[in-house]
Amino acid sequence: MKSNTGKLLLTLTALFIVTVFSAIFLAGKDSTTALSSSWFFQARRCEAPEYEPGRYITIFDEQENVISMMSRGVHAGDEIYTAEGRTYRLQRVDGEQATARFMGMDPQIVALNEFFATQEVPVAGKDTKKGQAAPANFAIYHTHTDECYVPTEGTHTLKFHGGILQVGTVMAEHLRQAGMLVNHDVTRHDPHDNNAYVRSRRTAVKLLSSKPAALFDVHRDGIPDPNYYRVNIDGRSVASLRLVIGRQNPGMSANLGFAKQMLASVNNAHPKVVKEIFVGKGDFNQDLSPTALLLEAGTHTNSREEAERGIGLFADSVPTAMGISTVSPAPKGTVTAPTKSKGAAGGAWKAVGWILGTTAAGALAFLLINKENLPDLGKRLRDFGREIVPLIPRPAARKLGLNIEKGEEDGKNEGE
Repeated sequence: MKSNTGKLLLTLTALFIVTVFSAIFLAGKDSTTALSSSWFFQARRCEAPEYEPGRYITIFDEQENVISMMSRGVHAGDEIYTAEGRTYRLQRVDGEQATARFMGMDPQIVALNEFFATQEVPVAGKDTKKGQAAPANFAIYHTHTDECYVPTEGTHTLKFHGGILQVGTVMAEHLRQAGMLVNHDVTRHDPHDNNAYVRSRRTAVKLLSSKPAALFDVHRDGIPDPNYYRVNIDGRSVASLRLVIGRQNPGMSANLGFAKQMLASVNNAHPKVVKEIFVGKGDFNQDLSPTALLLEAGTHTNSREEAERGIGLFADSVPTAMGISTVSPAPKGTVTAPTKSKGAAGGAWKAVGWILGTTAAGALAFLLINKENLPDLGKRLRDFGREIVPLIPRPAARKLGLNIEKGEEDGKNEGE
């Protein structure tokens, strides 16, 4: 019996591997396909661990000056880019302290700072280009939907209903006031673990069907000192932001270039709103788009109101940073129509379906031949299914101009 059980498990494993690689081959280079080669390696690769709030790493330079603090694992080779363009590379990590070497001034950030310093900042919501064909489209989501701000919510996490969702709502509202279309997706991806990025990948793929100009994954940090992020802008207490880039993304250079552009432009309009860029181990689903960014809006010991002010100032500068003219405010709850894949892409998914059907049929036939194994394998197969089903994408079914229903715990989109 054990021999038959082992054969069955090996057969199912082999069929699954064949299915995955066939899907990769047939899907080609379609960036909106969840079963892409990057998805396969993402499912096997872990992001740098994010710590429980209160535990953090302090990064020093070679003169023992504090460069940065963050509530996540760091590794030798990770990099930090300051708002001024100073570049540091981590050389050694010892427990909860790390040492980084100064690598010089980043010429791209220096040039961008000089460029944006000469640009006039437009007033958000003002018509700057009459007759514009269509406003730009942006997408916002949250991999960690339980993150909260202790001074406001009284806790650092709240399953399914973290205060970070409201921070994303404020970001969306500011972009709409600048005339942008925004799809703020509040699908829940709890629990708060590294596999949350595998679960949120499906949401990111769905959002990319509407061809957004940029894709923002909004988080908060977990260091205990709120003053590390707290800045005073126009007499108000504001939580600044960190931009995070995954260095295991094959297209990392494009995402990093976009982050540098955002840092320079936003800080030109509102100095100190973006504290730094951190380039660390992981992917963070940024391989899906060259303009995908992970934002950390303050830390859990900042108030949510401080984080909302910071993310609002950031959002106000996004159109300018990307060279998009601001127009009259866009309607609430609208998104651009998703592109429907036809032709080769549609044929690829039909083939994938055929392969999956063949796999299921083969597995069923094997089970019928080995009926005595059914009681022992039933639970294993059900558990296996629970892990695989969430990774299979579902086609989007939105239409232009429809209101987006507010998300509940089952994970829907929010229309503010």
